[in-house]
This record gives sequence, C-alpha cells and structure tokens, in this order.
Amino acid sequence: MKMFLSHLDSPLGTMLLVTDDRQVVRALDFADHKAHLHRGLREHYGEVVLAEILPPVGIVGALVRYFAGELEALNELPTQTAGSDLQRRVWGALRRIPAGSTTTYGKLAKELGFDDPRAAIDIGAANGANPVAIIVPCHRVIGSNGDLKGYAWGLHRKRWLLEHEKAMKPAKEEGRTAMLPGF
Repeated sequence: MKMFLSHLDSPLGTMLLVTDDRQVVRALDFADHKAHLHRGLREHYGEVVLAEILPPVGIVGALVRYFAGELEALNELPTQTAGSDLQRRVWGALRRIPAGSTTTYGKLAKELGFDDPRAAIDIGAANGANPVAIIVPCHRVIGSNGDLKGYAWGLHRKRWLLEHEKAMKPAKEEGRTAMLPGF
C-alpha cells in the first residue's frame, strides 16, 4: 500500500503525518516516536511504501489553527484507520469528546455499551493503540481519579494538550507555568 509521509513542526516537536492519496489522515505521530509510527503502519496495513511529500495545505492549516487556539479546527479533518472493531469504535468515540473537556476510561466504556467495569481496561488498550495523535484526541481520556494515565507520546505532551485546551489548569513550578523543554 502506498501512503505519503510529511514532516510538520509543532509546539510539541516535529510531527510525522501519514496520508493516503485522498489526503485522508492515516497516522499522526511524533518524530521521536518514529518506530511507533512504523510499527503501527505494519500492524494495520502490512507492507506500506511511504513517499515523502510536502504536507497537505488543508491539514497544516487546521493544525496551525488548533495550536493557535481554534480548538475545533481539527474536527474538519478526515481520518481513516485500520484496526479491530473495538479499536475503531473507541477511536470514533474519541472524536466526539469536545475540546476543553475530558472523560474517563470507565465513562467511555459505558458510552460504548459496556456494563462490566473491567471493560475500561480494553477501552484503555484501544485508546493507547490510537495511531492519530491530537486529531483523534485520546489525550482527553483520564483516570477516574482525575490522574493523567499513559499517553503513547508522553505524559508531558498529554498535559500540554489538556492545558492548551483548558481542560486542566496549568502545572505550577515555583510560581511559573511549567513548559516543555525547548519551548
């Protein structure tokens, strides 16, 4: 399968965007997690040939607007992912979580029709396998006690995204807002 790879700058570091020939987002990862990107592509699509291209203008524009504070800008971007039925259901539900809000693994499980509290574990696994960072907002799912739980791209990015969306208050360090190294 042929797909297209683009590099994008962001406040969270260089991002790797994978699109198909219709400019549908198939994966969005971070350059420091390149192995994660390639492993996911192999798992979901088998052999993938990636041709490097300039990033599609519409996708770049939506990401720029999102990082500038227009939090709904990513809603317009089409995504398509391979994965199990459960994974695709979870990823679809993630896109319905509004910017500026969070949910828990348990609430997400109930929304998807699961009554067994242990289903939250399966929901968490599907959430963690999300191949499309930020656009499919798995960062908006937190623990039932309000704690940030794992995030494939690092808890520092999850915190930054939730602070950016005003879904959580900024962390304070010595009276100053905590920032990512280098920003």
